[in-house]
Amino acid sequence: MSYLPCVEIEPQQPAVASVIWLHGLGASGHDFEPVVPELGMPADLPTRFVFPHAPQIPVTINGGMVMPAWYDIVGLGGEGPTDVDGIRRSADQIDALIEREIERGVPSERIVIAGFSQGGAVAYEVALRHPKKLAGLMALSTYFATQDSVALSEANRALPVFVAHGQFDPMVPEKGGSQAAQALEGKGYPATYKTYPMEHAVCLEEIQDIAAFLKQVLA
Repeated sequence: MSYLPCVEIEPQQPAVASVIWLHGLGASGHDFEPVVPELGMPADLPTRFVFPHAPQIPVTINGGMVMPAWYDIVGLGGEGPTDVDGIRRSADQIDALIEREIERGVPSERIVIAGFSQGGAVAYEVALRHPKKLAGLMALSTYFATQDSVALSEANRALPVFVAHGQFDPMVPEKGGSQAAQALEGKGYPATYKTYPMEHAVCLEEIQDIAAFLKQVLA
C-alpha cells in the first residue's frame, strides 16, 4: 500500500490518539507543524499528529499551474462547479491513512480529522462518510463542498464537529463557515461554530479553542 507522504510528530510515549490534519491549497504538511507545541497536549494523552502532503495537480483558478492541491478549484470560496471526484479521490487517500493509524494501534474512535481551507473541504467528506466511528472533525476556514452529495455514515451521526472561521477572510468568506455549520445542524450533527477577528489564517485564541476541543473529544 502506498500512502501520501506525511510529516509526523510523535508523542514521547506510544500514541493512543491521532490527529490527521490537511493543509490548504499550495501549502504542505509542514504548514501546521508549528501549532502542535502550542496545543499543550497532556502527557497522559500521547497524540500522534499526521500532516499529509497533497499531490501536485494543475489548479484552474491559478491558470492551470501545478501545485499541491487536494482537488481542482475553479472559483474562490467554493464558487463555480465543485470537483467532487477530486475531493473523493483525496478522501480515499486519507481513509488509507486512518486505516494505517488503526494498524499502528490507535482505535478509530481516538482519531480526529482536521483540515484548513481546501483541506477542510476534504476533511468534511472524509469524516462524515467514514464507516468507522471517529473522535471528531475540525473544519478551519473552509466550506462544506459536498454537503449535498456526501454519503453520511451511521457510525459518525453523532460526530462532534468544531467549525472555525476568520471574520475578515477574503479567500473563503465567513459565510462559507456559517453555512457549513447550519448544514451540519440541519443534518443533526453537534457542531460548534466560532469566528475570530482574522483573515485566512489561524490565531492564538483559535489554537486555544482547538486544544480544548481535542482534549475533550480524545479524553
